[in-house]
Amino acid sequence: MPDNANLYAVLREAFQSRRSAAALETPDGGVITFRELDDGAARVAGALLAGGASPGDRVAVQVDKSPEALLLYLGCLRGGFVYLPLNTAYPERELDYFIGDAEPAVVVCRPESEAMVGRIAKARGVRTVYTLDGAGEGSLITAMMTVTALARVEPCAGDDLAAILYTSGTTGRPKGAMLTHDNLSSNARVLHATWGFRDGDVLLHALPLFHTHGLFVACNTSLLNGSLMLFCPRFDVDTVKRLLPRATVFMGVPTFYVRLLADPDFGREHARNMRLFVSGSAPLLTQTFEEFRERTGHTILERYGMTECGMSTSNPLDGERRAGTVGRPLDGVKLRVVDDHDRPVKPGQVGNIQFIGPNVFKGYWRNPEKTAEEFTADGFFRSGDLGSLSDDGYVTISGRGKDLIISGGYNVYPKEVELCLDEIEGIAESAVIGVPHADFGEAVTAVVVPAMSAAAPDEAAVIAALKDKLAGYKVPKRVHFVDELPRNAMGKVQKNVLRDRFG
Repeated sequence: MPDNANLYAVLREAFQSRRSAAALETPDGGVITFRELDDGAARVAGALLAGGASPGDRVAVQVDKSPEALLLYLGCLRGGFVYLPLNTAYPERELDYFIGDAEPAVVVCRPESEAMVGRIAKARGVRTVYTLDGAGEGSLITAMMTVTALARVEPCAGDDLAAILYTSGTTGRPKGAMLTHDNLSSNARVLHATWGFRDGDVLLHALPLFHTHGLFVACNTSLLNGSLMLFCPRFDVDTVKRLLPRATVFMGVPTFYVRLLADPDFGREHARNMRLFVSGSAPLLTQTFEEFRERTGHTILERYGMTECGMSTSNPLDGERRAGTVGRPLDGVKLRVVDDHDRPVKPGQVGNIQFIGPNVFKGYWRNPEKTAEEFTADGFFRSGDLGSLSDDGYVTISGRGKDLIISGGYNVYPKEVELCLDEIEGIAESAVIGVPHADFGEAVTAVVVPAMSAAAPDEAAVIAALKDKLAGYKVPKRVHFVDELPRNAMGKVQKNVLRDRFG
């Protein structure tokens, strides 16, 4: 193990003996070796230094997935910068908030967004804006070719920040979860062991890179193993079917599995060399679990995690992968289910899920009050999820105490959408719920009360107005109009009643 706790040093130590081997292969046959990955990360780090970033500074990134985008992540780690990935669907309003809150030294964006990001950057004091497109071209690449590469791996303590990932809050103000080098490296090592990574493994990577699942779970474990990644720019059924026979490991959200099963040609022949299918980021329906096993002969391994902690539980590699559960706590993670007074509940009883371990984040960026609120006196993180523990330690997630909606593997907090709805002329108040959806798991759905003093907009107008304010996956698929919202005796909107009515 390297003396330097920098996550890049940990990963580099693992793949150092495989420098001439292929690290990435794109669907068109392009190959990048581990040596090229290492050299590219050094050049990215040099470009970021030249752009005015210093170790500890944030680097905000909103780019399309590409091998160069992975180099950007690795270059940030190597240089000791704090990586801040942003969903490519975020519009100007949301980008302005993230950049203003995180105060990055450098922003890397798509070329088509440069003018818009440049306006934000100028107003927010960003030193440099680089561009990078999905083909791996842009001013960042030009800078990489002209600067001095960073030969060293910046020394970091385990408690130093490696990344900040924003997670929406119930108040509508997204919070930056601060993840340390130790958080990420400890989780990568545990998953590497738990899922039995071995020589010869090949990962088919079809997940986005702005998200814990695709960036940390998939990339970090694969790099730690020195494995080849078949690196797809996005999930596409035909591409996955073509590449899957060359892979041994596949990680996906439930939507991926639903779409594969919707293809009548998909089956055992495509999965003939696979040893592991992993699902996460949203609940996997038992029907999907059973149908996939019947069609392919493989049992999907479901696990549970969140932005603030990476992965916390997993069904076993060897042993029963129990449908409807997310398995047992990972090594080093203590998980408990408690009532509203933090008292343990009996096995099988639903309560609040809390956990503690080396994977649990450092806190929320510049928000000590919220950080203190989310941890118990004895250090357990309050996940906000509801669930139960079986007698033999399997965890079942039964709901989300914070009304979180997970649509296509992406988190949507209703309050954030409601705040935007309530700004629309002709809407008096609103409530946002998730309703079952065959493809996305849950569909964002709005229920609104028209204002008496103005003409109410129709459904199409509401959706169109929100598209300028929110990422596409947060925009409601349907808008329902009601005379009033159902409320309990305390005046709280009864979203369960709305889900029953419109779900």
